[in-house]
Amino acid sequence: MNAHIQPPLSRRALLQSLGALIVSAPALVEAGPASAQSAIPGAKPALKPTELDSWVAIGKDGRVTAFFGKPDVGQGVDTAIAQIVAEELDVPFEQVDLVIGDTALTCNQGGVSGSTGVQMGGVPLRNAAAEARAILVGRAAEKLGVAPDRLQVDAGVVSVIGEPARRAAYGELVTGPYFNHQLTWNGQYGNTLVATGKAKPKRPDQYRVVGASPRRREVPEKVFGRFQYVADLKRPNMLYGRAIRPPVAGARPLSADETSLASIPGARVVRKGDFIGVVAEREWDAVQAARLLKVTWSGAPAPFTPHTDIYDHIRKTEPARRQTEKTVGDVDAAFAAGGGTLVEAEYAWPFQSHSSMAPACAVAEFAPDGSLTVWHSSQKPHATSEGIAKMLKVPVEKVRSISVAGPGSYGRNDAGDAAADAVVMAMVTGRPVRAQGDRSQGHAWDPKGAASIHRVKGLVGKDGRLAAYQYVSKGFTRADVLTAESEPNAMLAGMLIGFDNPPAYLFGTPEEAYEIANRRMGWETIPSMLPNASPLRTSHLRDPLGPQLHFASECFIDECALAAKMDPVAFRLSHLKDPRHIAVIKAAAEKANWKPGPPGARRGRRGDVLTGRGFAYVQRAQTVVATVADVEVEPATGRVWARRFVVAHDCGLIVNPQGLRQCIEGNIVHSTSRALFEEVKFDKANVTSVDWNGYPILDIMDAPESVETVLINHPEIPAAGAGEPSTRPTAAAIGNAI
Repeated sequence: MNAHIQPPLSRRALLQSLGALIVSAPALVEAGPASAQSAIPGAKPALKPTELDSWVAIGKDGRVTAFFGKPDVGQGVDTAIAQIVAEELDVPFEQVDLVIGDTALTCNQGGVSGSTGVQMGGVPLRNAAAEARAILVGRAAEKLGVAPDRLQVDAGVVSVIGEPARRAAYGELVTGPYFNHQLTWNGQYGNTLVATGKAKPKRPDQYRVVGASPRRREVPEKVFGRFQYVADLKRPNMLYGRAIRPPVAGARPLSADETSLASIPGARVVRKGDFIGVVAEREWDAVQAARLLKVTWSGAPAPFTPHTDIYDHIRKTEPARRQTEKTVGDVDAAFAAGGGTLVEAEYAWPFQSHSSMAPACAVAEFAPDGSLTVWHSSQKPHATSEGIAKMLKVPVEKVRSISVAGPGSYGRNDAGDAAADAVVMAMVTGRPVRAQGDRSQGHAWDPKGAASIHRVKGLVGKDGRLAAYQYVSKGFTRADVLTAESEPNAMLAGMLIGFDNPPAYLFGTPEEAYEIANRRMGWETIPSMLPNASPLRTSHLRDPLGPQLHFASECFIDECALAAKMDPVAFRLSHLKDPRHIAVIKAAAEKANWKPGPPGARRGRRGDVLTGRGFAYVQRAQTVVATVADVEVEPATGRVWARRFVVAHDCGLIVNPQGLRQCIEGNIVHSTSRALFEEVKFDKANVTSVDWNGYPILDIMDAPESVETVLINHPEIPAAGAGEPSTRPTAAAIGNAI
């Protein structure tokens, strides 16, 4: 499964390489202009969800190519999708290639979002592969002169049951260039896209490939430095570009002194609206030009309350929107009745950065006919093409958007901003442009996770159960900019060339299954301090609000267990009825050898080191997670080490166990870093934590010593998401241990 095929081959060359049943537009081999996608007249059916040819192709050699409308950002979703396709077609996993994240080649499946890669993204691929198998089996039945129910398929070879010599390989059954076969479509693009054929996919008890853990093919390429990232991509006659950001957020460039670049041959200023940047023939020249260019900036009032006062700012600012999401029973009456112990707490969470390991990079190139190809590492290539088309005021068909692996992302980082920067500079210069910022820009100007406070109160009755519960979050919206770049105002360059960013006030509440007779949950959001082109603009950071919401809710559950004088695990179980949730909690406790007792009973000392053990449980959609954290604290230095985690995880059907374990481990490392180290710092004028010293992240010395997983497989339940859920309980488990 070559999931990271590099940018484009002509459709004619793809036809020649596959030889027959082709089911999408051209594959990607080497970066080429948008015109490379020109069609062979009358050849391939249009790229539509209703066409089987939009999902699966089979060559004369029997190799399978599947076309997946979501990129993979390092979590192994591509491996799982290839397993699903291989399973339904009855071919070896190694026989499946994957084309991903290219708007000219794949249907719009919503990109990476909501842990839906396998859960939703795999559905049309499973159905399409099952349909393709049925067609090929039907052809084999005609060729071999038997009824289809007398045939079996193994490793892409169809044979008569009991007569193995009577056989036909898939490659022999390919009779024309395309299936030209219609599927049923639910009419929805994005995550919820479903395409269905007449063939029924396999039952879980028939799986042979799904449930296994084949090796990910890109890992050796990365280890040995052969893997091609977006930053490695080059185009003929390409310029290197750098955007320039203001010293005071909100300031506008009034003028630029081009003579300050006289010492750099070929360097020039790029200006459109309030966007300003430089381009040069060599990358180092562009770096130098960005440093040397003298820009006169408009006077602008410093827009921010400094980070040291941000929580008071949140408390005191009048909400722009209030939302009650869940009310059960009569909460006010239950609190007024008393008869138990009232517990109240407030929890705070800072702005946080995506802090990708390298600044975002993108390449944009216009073809002579005005069409555009842009290569980037955005998680949502179809949305990126939509936003850029609107920015350029051209039909979306004129913009080919290709997602190529970048420095990694935990959500909506600055990849889309780099794409828009490259497009603007290519538009102004008339040449291909590679745009990339530096470390300070990556930290300062990427979209952020929202700062917030969370107020919780509960009434613990004399029976040890919560009689009333109220949870209210208040903070900055989680969506200053869209979670996808489908509008120009979702990208910095779009805002700077004149597309204003309207406010969108969104937050959320914790997701769990506690049975509480009287419960109210809601949120409040306050206006952004700078509404347009802000370095503190917010968007989703894995997962959009889960870590902060459940940090507050699950730490508070421990406080209530303390008030009830109950063991925290037992207290949680006493408020649950769902058997899956109960099983996950018990599995984590058993694996960790949890010793029952009230909160604090699992704290100890080893010499000068204090030790503690904490528990937290969450759900995210249909996935349930429980986490035990063993934590050490050195009082003399303040060092906190989350040394060991035990994670029980139920996401329904497990497609790839090893991939799931690795995904959980990555989530634990990332969420531990956020819990212990990460905080965006800023003064009145701008973000000040612009490097790894100012914005430290978890390093190898502070990484967990072990992450032990208990994977609970439910083949009878459709696969649910795993990319985000295990980030949710980490901070609370650490906090409860301390």
